[in-house]
Amino acid sequence: MMSPFARTTALIVAGALAATAAQAADLGGRRAPAPLPYAAPVQPYSIVSEIRIGGSVQDPGSAEGKVPGFSTANVNGEILFAKPVVSLDPFWQAFVPRPTVGGSYNTGGRTSYAYLGGTWTIDLFPETLGRRVFIEGFFGGAAHNGYVGPKEGTPYGFNTLGCNPLFREAAALGFRITPQWSVMATVEHMSNAGLCGDNRGLTNFGGKIGYTF
Repeated sequence: MMSPFARTTALIVAGALAATAAQAADLGGRRAPAPLPYAAPVQPYSIVSEIRIGGSVQDPGSAEGKVPGFSTANVNGEILFAKPVVSLDPFWQAFVPRPTVGGSYNTGGRTSYAYLGGTWTIDLFPETLGRRVFIEGFFGGAAHNGYVGPKEGTPYGFNTLGCNPLFREAAALGFRITPQWSVMATVEHMSNAGLCGDNRGLTNFGGKIGYTF
């Protein structure tokens, strides 16, 4: 006859084996959850997507960037509006820009300007970097208060810009500190693309901080 201790031990072992078998059967029959389908971003409640402030150095090496005794710094502000169209396809969604308006004031009395155009933002390796690192491109036009006359009459400390308005292109490399706050290193260029006789242009380097709504 089996002792009480042996009987108890046998019951415990049998119960453990039964539980293990049930768990194995459950895991074997359970399918991995299907990946969630792509869902287009919801249109934001606010028409304003993001605001940014920053600064830049005015075209280092040019007449406007090396004036002794004068500041070559710019103060910049920018408003990015919500995308006017939300695509159901993630590929085409990336091609929809955010309408952008901004301005840059030169603290040394050199060329200041206002601009209007579109900004394209793309996350770099979103799954690996957690959607924190991104690149941007901007294209549009800029109206300025710089010099547009003949090259021989260019005032001291100014670039010969040739036309008004100008084309403006810009690029940025950014990092999201939080879902709302981000910082960016920026470069921008303005020129008339050879549509006028003189085309010295402006190329500025700087940085911005942004707040997303």
